[in-house]
Amino acid sequence: MKIRIYLSIIGSAILSSGLAGAQGLVNTATEVKITKLIKQMTLQEKVGMIHANSSFRSAGVKRLGIPELTTSDGPHGVRLELGTPSGKVSDMEDAGTYLPTGNTLAATWNIQLGYAFGSVLGSEAKYRHKDIILGPGINIIRSPLNGRNFEYQSEDPYLVSQMVVGYIKGVQDQGISACVKHFAANNEEADRTTVDVQMSERALREIYLPGFKAAVTVAGVHSVMGSYNKFRGQYATENKYLVNKILKGEWGFKGLLMSDWGAVHNTMEALQNGTDLEMGSDLGTPRREFNNSFMGDTVITLVKSGKLSESVIDEKVRRILRVMFKTHMIEGKRTAGEYNTKAHQQTALKVAEEGIVLLKNEGQLLPLQRSAIKTLAVIGENADRPNALGGGSSQIKARYEVTPLQGLKNLLNNSVDITYAQGYKIARGQGADQQMIQQAVDAVSHADAAIIFCGWTHGYDYNKWNDNAYDAEAVDKPDMNMPFGQDELLKAVLKANPKTVVVLMGGGPIDITQWAGQSKAILEGWYPGMEGGNALAKVIFGQVNPSGKLPMTFPKKLEDSPAHKLGEFPGVNGTVHYNEGIFVGYRYFDTYKVEPQFAFGHGLSYTTFKYDKMNVQKGAGKQAIVKLMVKNTGKVAGAEVVEVYVKQVLHLVERPDKELKAFKKVFLQPGESKEVSVTLNKDAFSYYDDKKNTWVADAGQYNILVGSSSKDIRVSKNIVL
Repeated sequence: MKIRIYLSIIGSAILSSGLAGAQGLVNTATEVKITKLIKQMTLQEKVGMIHANSSFRSAGVKRLGIPELTTSDGPHGVRLELGTPSGKVSDMEDAGTYLPTGNTLAATWNIQLGYAFGSVLGSEAKYRHKDIILGPGINIIRSPLNGRNFEYQSEDPYLVSQMVVGYIKGVQDQGISACVKHFAANNEEADRTTVDVQMSERALREIYLPGFKAAVTVAGVHSVMGSYNKFRGQYATENKYLVNKILKGEWGFKGLLMSDWGAVHNTMEALQNGTDLEMGSDLGTPRREFNNSFMGDTVITLVKSGKLSESVIDEKVRRILRVMFKTHMIEGKRTAGEYNTKAHQQTALKVAEEGIVLLKNEGQLLPLQRSAIKTLAVIGENADRPNALGGGSSQIKARYEVTPLQGLKNLLNNSVDITYAQGYKIARGQGADQQMIQQAVDAVSHADAAIIFCGWTHGYDYNKWNDNAYDAEAVDKPDMNMPFGQDELLKAVLKANPKTVVVLMGGGPIDITQWAGQSKAILEGWYPGMEGGNALAKVIFGQVNPSGKLPMTFPKKLEDSPAHKLGEFPGVNGTVHYNEGIFVGYRYFDTYKVEPQFAFGHGLSYTTFKYDKMNVQKGAGKQAIVKLMVKNTGKVAGAEVVEVYVKQVLHLVERPDKELKAFKKVFLQPGESKEVSVTLNKDAFSYYDDKKNTWVADAGQYNILVGSSSKDIRVSKNIVL
């Protein structure tokens, strides 16, 4: 059976100056209403709207029917209630859907799931009377050490640009505003509030901005959050170049730019350089003290003294009111929203199932055959450790969370004897525990099969998120080494029972070189959300065929990462130079011929796929139309991500070996074939010329490479443009 599938690419919209998404907030009739409201407001009322009046709110004007603006973290669920709640919130109402983290979503390579993910967030935020959900987070994964990589999505700007659009539209179609963050170049955590990021204009345009541009010009995001760091000497939230020149100028952003909590440092720079709403400067203080914010009472004094035009404040209020009208906060009535429904839980399950990545499967150890196993050993504290309350500001109070151990028990339902051994203790500075290792070895030695859950950890508690946490806000990892003596444990367990499946948990790469050669089967489980344990069990026992692909490269060792090999991390004397430029992630590994542990886009399946009959034709202008057949040549249904890369054969300027420019996730029954058709527009062949300050697509020969990862290219064709 042959089915045709056509892929719509948003790339040209991302690189062009088209502002269809940005203009969605502007409506002539609404602008008239906004002008009328602003004219009726006092200066004090206007200023009250441009800074916080509690932990997560800014003031409204009750006499004019303007409500307070209420925000909530986070990128993968509505955060537990902090600060001043929206009325009395019970424990049950405070416990919602805990979705998988951002890198799990990106690992699905499924744009439709991005929309479903956002829809859950929007619906639950609406139920909880929130106006803005503070997500998605889309900062580029530059180094494996960034503690917040788990929230972000990918090292690749194209993958981020595709996934962010569905997420934002999913949220905003529910009548709630999304807030894309952190704008821009927030790629390390430990010194995020002070570090000055220095990078080339080309790296900025090609790597670090495309996701934000897609959010604004394609998805029409209502709000953007400025980041903590400095960019070229000026704080990003009040950065004239980033905010006024690019975001509001070139991209035509009509919504509001809010600060991260406490990210404003200078009143005049914030006012003049585009900050519309200051949040968090007096977090935790009595309500009256929020007037002491940088954009508080000082602004009133500046206006009254003639040092600042009131029109500057009017523009900020206008942007806030646009968002309010767009989301029916004024002259409208929202639907109720839904909270932690069965459908929402199923979305969490589906994202986890499609995001889990099969990294290695020698001898087809996976899937485990339930009928052949009477005893199963489960090892590792990560097997029975909940993660919803970890990570910092993205913590979620989950209605429930199925751990990996519980997921296995749910699936096997007492048909298999499960023995659990902790194996290691999660505690800072904790090394290998020989007694625990021996208990684990004893358990696996007497088992038909074994599964060990290892890797990184979240913190448990918001107020102590640094404790024992390697994936968390405000911390970076010290290195890529496995903590808690896990290497020693793994070597002993794998020696005792070669039929041991290794499941890595966490926010990204970890050094597995000490035991990777011993292991026959490795899965990446990420932080898979409230249904994660069920999803992992289904993948391990073959009820779900894994289809996730890595959204970032896994280096063998930290020194192989370009941020560490060519650039700096975390920087020197408060400044970090991105000397690797455009060579981030696979762009570096492929160009400089550095062998990764697992390549970008890598992910195995329980079936096999054949790529065939590739054809590339010229379209209008500098455009190429790529067609090929993909067939499931195995015995079980599965999904393959068809990845399309572009390589310029001869180039006048430095270019990566290849760059991702299209992808499509294809679902196939055994023996089924589908035709995938992709149109590559001019932007797919373009680079940013920082001498001309424009995008350029050279005439000449290009190689179109199609495969299953950046290293696994199956078919290719050349085209001359």
